[in-house]
Amino acid sequence: MNYFIEGIQGAGKSTLVARLSEQLPGYRVFHEGDYSPVELAWCAYLTEEQYGYILTKYANIRDEIENNTTVEPDYEGNGKRYVVTYTRIITDIPGFHKDLEQYEIYNNRIPKHEFENIILSRYERWQGDKQIFECSVFQNIVEDQILYFEMTDDEIIEFYKRMKTVIGDREYQILYLNVDDIAEGISIIRKERVDGDGNEMWFPLMMEYLKQSPHGLHQGWKDFDDLVKHLEHRKSVELRILKEVFPEHAVILKSKNYDLSSVTEQFSD
Repeated sequence: MNYFIEGIQGAGKSTLVARLSEQLPGYRVFHEGDYSPVELAWCAYLTEEQYGYILTKYANIRDEIENNTTVEPDYEGNGKRYVVTYTRIITDIPGFHKDLEQYEIYNNRIPKHEFENIILSRYERWQGDKQIFECSVFQNIVEDQILYFEMTDDEIIEFYKRMKTVIGDREYQILYLNVDDIAEGISIIRKERVDGDGNEMWFPLMMEYLKQSPHGLHQGWKDFDDLVKHLEHRKSVELRILKEVFPEHAVILKSKNYDLSSVTEQFSD
């Protein structure tokens, strides 16, 4: 069995991943920013030419870059791609992380058809067993589909039908943490995600991300209520995907109030 932990921001995904990994010590955990066979959040996705350029430009930390690089087949099957977990590299070189960020696949950096093909090809190649994934099925993908590609709910559903087809008969369950009061949850993480002086770190970045997206600009979004409105819509889309596409693979848990042992016992051998 493999487990995908999903839910909107503040649902408690990291806590669930930690608890699940404690109960299943033989499982490998993939967090955001790790090299993952299915997810590319916080990773640069480079062609051979681009990778060579980065190694030359940042020759002083070449060893660190290479140590944080995984080579895999290109999504079209015509060559190689170099996946660099660049956020794992600690350096004071000016502009390094910003430079590598431009090679991510999210935030409208590549065309929609290429975005979808990369995701589907990686899920198709995935040969997972005893793995736990954080935010790998919905969060980053659905955010882009809504905010940057401005896809309709039905178009998103059709994409996930394609995803289910390429995953095939692999053993997996999607554990979805359902947040009842989104406004309250966001208010809590605003208070939690601050710097040492108490200044908010997460919320301003999240609002800027929302406001500067094509959908946010078209909607004129600018404040807390708009963020809540977006997350309510996203949650409704994700719950619909679970119901219509993955019903036999979905377990919906009440955020921060669930019996995890009953879940793992249900799918254990």
